[in-house]
Amino acid sequence: MSYEVLARKYRPARFDEMVGQEHVRRSLVHALEHDRLHHAYLFSGTRGVGKTSVARIFAKCLNCEEGVSATPCGVCTSCTEIAEGRFIDLLEVDAASRTGVDDTRELLENVQYAPARGRYKVYLIDEVHMLSRQSFNALLKTLEEPPPHVKFLLATTDPKKIPLTVLSRCLQFNLKNLLPELIVGHLDNVLRQEGIACEEGALLPIARAARGSVRDALSLADQAIAYGGGSLARDQVIQMLGTVGGEELAAIFNALTESDGGSLLAVAHELAERGTDFEQVLAGLLQVLYEVAVKQSVADADESYFEHAELVATIASRVPAETVQLYYQIVLLANRDLPLAPDPRIGFEMTLLRLLAFRPDSAAASSGGAGSAGTSEAPDKAAKEATKTPPRRPEDKSVAVQWHALVPQLGLSGVAMGLADHAVGYEDGPGRYRLVLDPTHATLLNDQQIERIRSALETYAGTQVHLTVETAQPQEETPAARRERIEHERMEAARQSIENDSTVRSLIEEFGAQVDRDSIQPLDTGV
Repeated sequence: MSYEVLARKYRPARFDEMVGQEHVRRSLVHALEHDRLHHAYLFSGTRGVGKTSVARIFAKCLNCEEGVSATPCGVCTSCTEIAEGRFIDLLEVDAASRTGVDDTRELLENVQYAPARGRYKVYLIDEVHMLSRQSFNALLKTLEEPPPHVKFLLATTDPKKIPLTVLSRCLQFNLKNLLPELIVGHLDNVLRQEGIACEEGALLPIARAARGSVRDALSLADQAIAYGGGSLARDQVIQMLGTVGGEELAAIFNALTESDGGSLLAVAHELAERGTDFEQVLAGLLQVLYEVAVKQSVADADESYFEHAELVATIASRVPAETVQLYYQIVLLANRDLPLAPDPRIGFEMTLLRLLAFRPDSAAASSGGAGSAGTSEAPDKAAKEATKTPPRRPEDKSVAVQWHALVPQLGLSGVAMGLADHAVGYEDGPGRYRLVLDPTHATLLNDQQIERIRSALETYAGTQVHLTVETAQPQEETPAARRERIEHERMEAARQSIENDSTVRSLIEEFGAQVDRDSIQPLDTGV
């Protein structure tokens, strides 16, 4: 006898065999038990969540020889033939291959005739959204007022493409994607029945890769069993799926926290040698960062379903929460942009280098409390420290090339612009910048704004930038002070020009006129 794949062998034959979808199961069971049957049902959801399985179980319930009930016997002729796909009164149609109006009219020609064998004639139309507009129009009248012996069961992965006139004539049930823990439980039960040895932790990668689909999970389990020679080992499953395990992910995060770019690229090289799918690696990074964020934010989080519990605990204790959020955003965008890279490996390596540029220790905090993304000091601490005035240092005399001219080119706005506007910038060495902030504006100082300035400087300089911020009375003019001085000088010059004008002086002397100084504006207001 030929081998029967798991997805077919363990397809649910009764409502109580379904995994999840309690909201759908409960509604249909109550309708069957209380004889409140509608003439048309629409089951929607992504692939592999059980749309056609529910429809076939419902058809059994309607045509079981023991009577209409929520628990078909499963052994009578009708139940057996429905399970085997040869029941004459169950007409299954794949709308994707029969989209034309002539196909629909042919399908509906025999609607008025009574069932040949069963109690009801059931029309199961899969991927119904693929029907043409004319086909929907042909279906509409019959769908609205079918004979009492006819039931329509429609299934679709895209209900938005179905006309509202059709939707309004159906009871709609949306089947949900299953959570990984539910899929793991189902796979474990299947493997126990099959007598397949399974290593602890081997099923969770399969459940995540299935993305909510029970059918995909069973198909992947079949593949993993074949790959593992009749058993499932976690490392083999990860290798088969092209994902990464905790060891590789730990190596990446260790290299990040230790600012080791060479180790990061070495990990990328090893993954490339193994033919790893870099999209799956990014998905693994996102999963770890998600688990870290949960652990940092929820003290009593249930860690039983953490895929990398030990690694997560280590990262959560070493990387600040705000940096975790930044890392997640970087990886998420990298996952979206990976197809745009020259090749996936370059895109992945660039992502690692980007994470390295925003590592927690990318800028050391000074006595005034500053740094770049990931500094461990809280904004309020930075603001308090900002009130302290550090001793004057000799290198303070080396002003960065005209700070007031550089600030407008950084593209800053809001609070970050205000902070830069009331500070003086110094360059202590290649790529090393220091701002001295006027203490009267210390309330502007926080890690987020400092990072915005550092990032802008990095973009402007085209190289990695180290930035610190101190609070002290600047020895040179800040951009704001310079702008105010120049504006004042121009205003005074404009007033003097008006008051010294011969015509104005004549008016003052002859008619006793007065100059409204507040109404005077210089012609050129630029700095």
